[in-house]
Amino acid sequence: MDNQNTAFRPSLSLLDATMIVAGSMIGSGVFLVSAEITRNVGSAGWLTLMWVLGGLVTIIAAVSYGELSGMYPKAGGQYVYLREAYNPLVAFLFGWTQFSVIQTGTIAAVAVAFAKFSSYIIPAFSEENYLLDLGFLKISAAQVVAIISIILLTWINTRGIKNGKIIQTVFTLAKLLSLFGLIIFGFLLGAKQEIWNANWTNAWQAVSLTQDGGQVTTTLLSGLALCGAVAISMKGSLFSSDAWNNITFIAAEIKNPQKNIGRALFLGTLLVTIVYVSANLMYLAVVPMHDIAFAAKDRVAVVAAKQIFGDSGAYVIAVMIMVSTFGCNNGLILAGARIYYTMAQDGLFFKKSGALNEYNVPANGLWIQCLWASLLCLTGKYNDLLAMVIFGVLIFYVITIAGIFVLRSKRPDIPRPYKAFGYPVLPMIYIVVASALALLLLMFESSYALLGLLIIVIGFPLYYLAMKTQKTA
Repeated sequence: MDNQNTAFRPSLSLLDATMIVAGSMIGSGVFLVSAEITRNVGSAGWLTLMWVLGGLVTIIAAVSYGELSGMYPKAGGQYVYLREAYNPLVAFLFGWTQFSVIQTGTIAAVAVAFAKFSSYIIPAFSEENYLLDLGFLKISAAQVVAIISIILLTWINTRGIKNGKIIQTVFTLAKLLSLFGLIIFGFLLGAKQEIWNANWTNAWQAVSLTQDGGQVTTTLLSGLALCGAVAISMKGSLFSSDAWNNITFIAAEIKNPQKNIGRALFLGTLLVTIVYVSANLMYLAVVPMHDIAFAAKDRVAVVAAKQIFGDSGAYVIAVMIMVSTFGCNNGLILAGARIYYTMAQDGLFFKKSGALNEYNVPANGLWIQCLWASLLCLTGKYNDLLAMVIFGVLIFYVITIAGIFVLRSKRPDIPRPYKAFGYPVLPMIYIVVASALALLLLMFESSYALLGLLIIVIGFPLYYLAMKTQKTA
């Protein structure tokens, strides 16, 4: 098992690793999610707080993972941490959930977002342009473009880590610069004092907003209803900040991984949090609260950009989201196959996924991931699939960070070149907060949470089937 690292080439610098963290996190969420959050909590203070809390929780988790990455700088990352802290079953359940829906479902959703916004530039790529209608299955131009983008990025990444690294760094720098540009121009050209003042009136009055036939209904929130609204809102901000853990999957290809992974996790998550909070403060300076909450198709950034740049604003945002989602998917595709590589090495995934090609990358795992993500594009249910695993994702983060406590007791002898910042207080705060969010989601979005739990449970018989196959092989 330990010789797997020698097969990979450590070629990624701290800058490359940081770009993978930030680039994998920034997709289309920052352009869209604020609308749903505003409908749930209804005020400028609470909207800003949801993004700040989402960022802080993410940073705490990321710096906690730094200790685990320093102990086990191996391909597979979080899968390895769970295997070493607990047992192969827990690790398999994580890997199975990643493959079945989290990693591949995210790739599919991000690819369709790329295609959907490219239709601003090329109308033929629209979701409404159906190329095939079989009654039980409709395939739109957007889905085809999404699949082509997944295939293209998969092929590029099968040609070696260097190609994926170049795309990731270039596209991440481009979207960071464009986001900072949007924020700066927003404050300089689009901000209006009267909008800012109106938005911050009653800034900490939590309300839910609903609209029916143009009539807006406002409902004051308190107690358990407020807790539920916060949980549902943080679902959006946390998922906009998710995928930071992908850097751990490619640990074997990072120079000085014992220290650089922890540094990249902190720098990447901090940078993205600053961008997200700044973007939302800009929205509040440019767009009235009502227009944030009820932006057409939740495209808050489009509304803001039109205020800043006029009618050309929609095209500005379309290009930004295309750049953002393309770079995001490159990071997701690059990292995901490394989990399946390590699972295959353990005999828990397709055997061919455990081999590297002449470019020292797990090409078979990349193509299997590509196939499943493409099929999820065709189902049109990827957003539902993502919603199903929110509960499961939080659970796996909690279990993994609890693994720090387990390993300090179980394996005190292992060198820890990077120790979890604020241990034991900050990791424990994350465990409490994430567990509370998971329970609130179980209460207020029980159908999605239970379906997500079902996906994880399906992994149990699959694990024992894999173990039985190993014994008879």
